[in-house]
Amino acid sequence: MKKLAITILLLLVSVSASYAQSTITLAELNGTVGVQMEEFVKQVIHDSESKNDSLIIFQLDTPGGLVEAMRGIVQAILSSKVPVAMWVPPGGRAASAGAFIVQASHVAAMAPGTNIGAAHPVVASGEDISKESDMNAKIMNDLKAQMRSVVQLRGRNQDIAEKMIEKSISLTATEALKAHAIDVVVSDVSALIKATSGRRVRLASGFVNIKLDNEVKVTKASMSFSEQIIQFVSDPQIAYLLISAGIMAIFFEVITPGGFILGTVGGVMLVLGSIGLKMLPFNWAGIVLIVAGLIVMAIDLIAGTMGVLTLVGLPVFCLGGIFLFRVPGGEMLQISLSFIIGIAIALGLCFVFVAYLVLKGFRRKVSTGQQGMIGLEVEVITSLIEGEPGQVMCHGEIWKAKTEPDAGNILRGSTGIVKAIDGMTLIIEHS
Repeated sequence: MKKLAITILLLLVSVSASYAQSTITLAELNGTVGVQMEEFVKQVIHDSESKNDSLIIFQLDTPGGLVEAMRGIVQAILSSKVPVAMWVPPGGRAASAGAFIVQASHVAAMAPGTNIGAAHPVVASGEDISKESDMNAKIMNDLKAQMRSVVQLRGRNQDIAEKMIEKSISLTATEALKAHAIDVVVSDVSALIKATSGRRVRLASGFVNIKLDNEVKVTKASMSFSEQIIQFVSDPQIAYLLISAGIMAIFFEVITPGGFILGTVGGVMLVLGSIGLKMLPFNWAGIVLIVAGLIVMAIDLIAGTMGVLTLVGLPVFCLGGIFLFRVPGGEMLQISLSFIIGIAIALGLCFVFVAYLVLKGFRRKVSTGQQGMIGLEVEVITSLIEGEPGQVMCHGEIWKAKTEPDAGNILRGSTGIVKAIDGMTLIIEHS
């Protein structure tokens, strides 16, 4: 009887275990690899471990980013107690720092039409680090060692992985699969789950088989709204744009007082740009050069030097953008030099337009105040007898008026022209 009870209990446990539903966490990683993305990955892995998930799937689409943030993400994946699949979705890419993250994952997957690679370190202007420099050798050797360690751990093609750094090669999904740089090419999440099920992967604790049943439950994890804002503004190009546009908007508010919209918008841009800079390694020299360039262009408008100082300020402004992120830790930031030049050109055109409006304003005939009334037509309400004042209607207002000596009389109901103003009296002549 006792043996029967034990047998029934074991059967119940077995049946219960067989019906335990597999769970997967699905999360998107879009944009620059930075501090916010690193924190999000760590949080997703922590929560997934707490729920005892069978698998974590990250949808990765990135142009690259910070070396230190990439290292943090790689370390989180390597120490994860839950298998991690990194998938580049349709239209996406895993460039620069993204290539390291894909190689660190337990299952590396890409959709058709995507690409991976181009992991050669660059300075913030997008240019290669000089091959002759000691800094280049140090950075290259460090990154190659990092890549070798994760590729060897996952059993993928070490030669191709190193060429992504040395020669900045980029592979399509098909090429990467053929070269054994990734594990699978799938077009959607459902296909990825099917292709991942049953795979044997190596966690920090040892080898495990990924077990997924047919009724797998997928839970989506997303950044909060505030985290999404931080992720957006921590893009180096966005941060640069916000800082530049914010300073410019506040400047225009100062030279054209009377409103508050430009100043408010500029203040918000500066705050958001400052948040972005806080999440990125930046150089104060870049900030100084950006502000200096804008000040020089502002002096051009105020002093009326007709664009001479603007031609000086624009190059200084561009240099600020180039040096803004040229600091240790930002070797893989890919801020486009063409983007900086585009912003500078747009800014220069804006200053030229404002200068044109100011010059046009100086040349325009006065149309407000008493001087603006000269030349206007008036209707005579009471006859203007030579030497005696009368009244006229001008712009819907009744004014005291008179004619000049020897100008003759202007009778009631007639029209005249304002020739001059004497205090609060209009001098009228025949129209």
